[in-house]
Amino acid sequence: MSAWQQLRVRIKRKGLRRTINTLWKRYVFFHWELLWMERDLVTSVPAQKLRPYSGLRLVQIDTRNADAFARHFGDRVEIMRELAAEGHTGHMYLDDKGDAVAFIWGSKRDYHDRHYYGCWFPVKDGEFFAFGGEMTRRYFGTALSVDGQICLWQAMQAQGCNKVVDVCEAHNIPALKAHIRMGYREQGRIRHVYGLFGRWRLFRESRYSGSRLDSLCKARRSALAAPA
Repeated sequence: MSAWQQLRVRIKRKGLRRTINTLWKRYVFFHWELLWMERDLVTSVPAQKLRPYSGLRLVQIDTRNADAFARHFGDRVEIMRELAAEGHTGHMYLDDKGDAVAFIWGSKRDYHDRHYYGCWFPVKDGEFFAFGGEMTRRYFGTALSVDGQICLWQAMQAQGCNKVVDVCEAHNIPALKAHIRMGYREQGRIRHVYGLFGRWRLFRESRYSGSRLDSLCKARRSALAAPA
């Protein structure tokens, strides 16, 4: 299929406005706002209404077992191997066939995300930076999303950490809601990522007062207060 035919198919499927917006961000300019979030490692997680899951085994990722990602995350196998070789702490969950269906990473030192955002994320003493959490669609909405984080927190706490920090894209409402449910709070910092002409990345950091997530927090409080 030619590039023109592919474009026509995309326009038909997504509409002209969305297609132009996507192409503009990919080839001309985009601006991501990454909100810094944090929480301590001892406060219990609020009750969650999530589906149970079973049959998974937690394994620490290393350079020898990264092939377990081949089936569901085939494009990430070498990335996982690199992260393990760099000494970051990675957990993966294997199904009964030995295939990784979920993973999450933590770094005790400044983390250079050269695979996606392209910038450095500084980490202070006593903190760790959580990144790369992902799971296959089958486990969306299950308690694995909570258990995976808690197990990583416990592993990092054993390494002397007392706080987890991470970033969340300001436009990713589901992820922001998940952070609120897990008890994270805003740091009042934003890492800005700018992309120019599909080639260059620029970065800066800004601060803000108050809350960017107040409306989401109020919505959650209202939902919890509503009669069952």
